[in-house]
Amino acid sequence: MQTRKTTLVIAFAAVAWLGVLLQLYLSARLGVANGKGIAGGIVAFFGYFTVLTNILVAVALTAPLLAPASPVGRFFLRSSVMTGVATSITLVGIAYHLLLRNIWAPQGLQLLADVVLHYAVPFAYVVYWWLAVPKESLRWVDAFTWSVYPAAYVAYALARGALIGSYPYPFIDVTSIGYQQTLLNALGLLMVFIAMGLLFVAVGGASSRQRLASVR
Repeated sequence: MQTRKTTLVIAFAAVAWLGVLLQLYLSARLGVANGKGIAGGIVAFFGYFTVLTNILVAVALTAPLLAPASPVGRFFLRSSVMTGVATSITLVGIAYHLLLRNIWAPQGLQLLADVVLHYAVPFAYVVYWWLAVPKESLRWVDAFTWSVYPAAYVAYALARGALIGSYPYPFIDVTSIGYQQTLLNALGLLMVFIAMGLLFVAVGGASSRQRLASVR
């Protein structure tokens, strides 16, 4: 059973790193094509919640495999942390599908990166969470703790945008919609994130109770 779990984690981590590294290459190439150079492409790459969260997933899967006794490995073995990561990457998939997929038409390698980052990795990590993550210790308050991550991202994206004059997503593009609408949009997404986190806690609790009942 442990061997099967390890194989599953390795496979999912490989998919996550594939998506991240492919997008890094494509961002660097686009930066060169736009006259901003590789550095400009890398700056753009690190501006997206999708990219940062996929990196988070990749590290969350890899660190416990390579260094389970290290502080980072132990951190990502905590069920509350793994569930927070699952909530974050689920938001990536849902927000992209509902808000962003119709505003562009990626082709070729960009289409592959798009599918991996927004669909394959969220699906894979939620499967991993369902099959491998202990859920007994999850608490309702965890959902609010996890929301610090997307809130911090919004602060980062707005500060970054003010410095370089570019915002990664249209719903937080201050130059187009202003700060009031941007903050309202961000608050709405944060509420969705918290609701999703509460749903993960509820599903995890139900799963734990069912498992305990089945062994009695």
